[in-house]
Amino acid sequence: MMFSWIFIYSILQSLLLVCHFSEPWCLYVPQRNQNSDGNVMIAVFIPNFRLSILSHMTYYDNDDDSNFKQLNLRSYQLILAFKFAIEEINRDPHLLPNTSLGFNIMNIKKGENNILDEVSVWLTGRLTPIPNYTCKRKNKDVALITGSYWRTSAGIGTLLHLYKYPQVFFGLFDPILSDRSQFSSLYQIAAKDTSLSLGIVSLMLHFRWNWVGLILLDNDKGIQILSDLRGEMHRNKLCVAFVKIMPESFSYENYDYGSTETLKLIISSSANVVVVYDDTQSLHVLMLNFMQLIITWKVWIMNSQWDTGSGVNNFLIDSLHGSLYFAHHHNEMPSFRKYIETYNPSKYPDDHILAFLWNKHFNCSFSKFDCIILGNCLPNVSLQLLPANTWIKKMPEEGYNIYNSVYAVAHGLHDMTVKQIQFQSHQNWENVNPWELNIFLKNVHFKNNAGDQIDLDPQRKLDGDYDILNFWNFPKGLRQDMKVGSFSPKAPQGQQLCLSDYMIQWGIGFMELPRSVCSESCVPGFRKSPQEGKANCCYDCTPCASNEISNETDAESCVECPESHYANTQRNYCLQKSVTFLAYKDPLGIALTFMALGFFVLTAGVLGVFAKYHHTPIVKANNQALTYILLISLAFCFLCPLLFIGYPNTATCILQQSTFALLFTVALSTVLAKTMTVVLAFKVTVPRRMVRWLMISKAPNFIIPICTFIQLVLTGIWLSTSPPFIDSDAHSEHGHIIILCNKGSDVAFHCVLGYLCCLALGSYGLAYHSMKLPDTFNEAKFLTFSMLMFFTVWVTFLPVYHSTNGKVMVAMEAFSVFVSSAALLGCIFVPKCYIILLRPERNSLHCIRQNAYSRGKGHHSD
Repeated sequence: MMFSWIFIYSILQSLLLVCHFSEPWCLYVPQRNQNSDGNVMIAVFIPNFRLSILSHMTYYDNDDDSNFKQLNLRSYQLILAFKFAIEEINRDPHLLPNTSLGFNIMNIKKGENNILDEVSVWLTGRLTPIPNYTCKRKNKDVALITGSYWRTSAGIGTLLHLYKYPQVFFGLFDPILSDRSQFSSLYQIAAKDTSLSLGIVSLMLHFRWNWVGLILLDNDKGIQILSDLRGEMHRNKLCVAFVKIMPESFSYENYDYGSTETLKLIISSSANVVVVYDDTQSLHVLMLNFMQLIITWKVWIMNSQWDTGSGVNNFLIDSLHGSLYFAHHHNEMPSFRKYIETYNPSKYPDDHILAFLWNKHFNCSFSKFDCIILGNCLPNVSLQLLPANTWIKKMPEEGYNIYNSVYAVAHGLHDMTVKQIQFQSHQNWENVNPWELNIFLKNVHFKNNAGDQIDLDPQRKLDGDYDILNFWNFPKGLRQDMKVGSFSPKAPQGQQLCLSDYMIQWGIGFMELPRSVCSESCVPGFRKSPQEGKANCCYDCTPCASNEISNETDAESCVECPESHYANTQRNYCLQKSVTFLAYKDPLGIALTFMALGFFVLTAGVLGVFAKYHHTPIVKANNQALTYILLISLAFCFLCPLLFIGYPNTATCILQQSTFALLFTVALSTVLAKTMTVVLAFKVTVPRRMVRWLMISKAPNFIIPICTFIQLVLTGIWLSTSPPFIDSDAHSEHGHIIILCNKGSDVAFHCVLGYLCCLALGSYGLAYHSMKLPDTFNEAKFLTFSMLMFFTVWVTFLPVYHSTNGKVMVAMEAFSVFVSSAALLGCIFVPKCYIILLRPERNSLHCIRQNAYSRGKGHHSD
């Protein structure tokens, strides 16, 4: 498709050239030079013609029959800026009093070789120059102004260096030209350009463009800009999609191949923004004229406005519409606008280009031989009424530099005049040599009529501010450069770029702010994950891990929420965790409360039954005192879990563990005492004096205080070294901070629990050996089973306890207390209550004796 457009372009170009053969002959022989005599003169080299690509104002040049030439109105505007400065200085009675400033405008061909030839002709006065020989009577030119390409000016500077001839360069500032060892008499008028890369990167950061293409020329300035751009982009984490280095020299061969190859690269790239740096206005970069026929769907960022004024204007919108370019800031000069409005053929009849413009645009009749206006022009017309696609309404940047260059030379001449008057009574320009002006030019600094500070010394020259302009191109060449922002490298960090986004007209195909990224932005809740082997701007979006968030776009990493917060479902915000605990209102708290009260009432009921039937044989046979102690301790054991419910405080945290330990110690030591009593009563077949004393003195009952004292010692050591304290658990339950009691020392807690298990194992061992004693008075079986259940509950408790967290862990400990206490209550007392309440006939002395007789008889028969 692209090649089809190129073919159409070639046909249009050939037809275009044919249609221009009918123009008047004077237009094919344009003025070579323009001059105005004066006491002293300034020469300027301006290429006034360029090779025609798509032309609608074409001349034929006899010097080169193979090429058609196109009038460069942009260069013509530079000539007007030059003339304006000359006339303004001549009207100033203070700058150069009693001195008329003249000029020589050399209309030269573009090209390094052509310009050097022109310099030789200018120096010697011969079309075939002879080195070190001049045909001129007296050269009044005290300085030469050149531009806009640094390489041609460097070539001129090398030649003028031999003569110490002052040369002022009006193109973009180049550090190479500041080398005084090579260019001792060359001065640069433009502000430094070292902040351009920073300005372009700031623009990219503003619009969040991190994936851009670069097109530069293969010269020292292009390589330097590439290095600066890459450095700034790397510091700001921006990436280069592609780099195209285009050859600086031009030929039809590399133009045709280079443009096609570059267009393929541009169109195929995923980058929607392309940065172009061109300090030459070289012809092969004008391959972008093709883009007036091929829409590239790109946004262009340029270091200066390209001369597109002569392009085709029959298309609705071209590819350069919406481009952004940087231009050195300078204040407006109202007097120049007035000068342009009054610049007409009647005032300047020798200006053939002006006559041609009046004939073409204002229908003036004129002589076809000498291009002199004859009349019949539209009234009240001026250059400001020319179409916007051919004429810039205000002074262009290079024109502004030429204006300042003329004034710099004038200020140097002024200083020379002052110095001359100090030694002579009058001015004498005839004896002045151009090289003498160098002494004064190198120190020139002044404020121009627009209020801008101008300095020729590169050491004192500062980085210039930039205007950011938006190129608008509408039907029929209605073009406009709209200022949409500025960049000041001297401003504080973060305030350097000032941009009015709403004023920007984007190119065709962009209905909103263009995006130029390798990967779409990662929304909050995700982080960037680099793609292996690709640029840093190419990445995948990975969700943040659990309890981590990212609250910004394109986050490099996720941030973990504090313990007091938790991540929301989108993982882009940390929410405050709510404080919770095992409360009485919780379903689990309600269940534990009812269980505690229910078991307490049940135990109290059993105690009441035993108290009521204390005179019965089954109650008397089970040691009433130990039974009452066991039931009372079990009743309080059932109430112990209530300490685990409710908002914890220091007292409840200490009471939870100490009360639990002491009450169970009393209960288990009571069971141990009951078991010991049974063993002493039935296992000793031949009672001795010591056994009789133990039974009479009720020594087994002392087991209870002894075992309890040991537990008190262990608990005291625990509470004195590392007591339980209030703690919080922020991890067990999502979105909640659970307030609970920390046991302080896990070792102490396990020692207390281990001591209880030892008591249970001791009781279990004694009871197991007394299981075969007479059933009527023997509760060893019930004691054995109760201890087995108690031991099983707490052995099972440990792994479950350590595998749970939060409220469940608290409830687990309370539940273990219930189960172990219920095991003691159920296994020991339920069978007795069954006999007392439901089988009272078995709770009589007659039944007991009968059962004893039956077992004794059975024993004898065995």
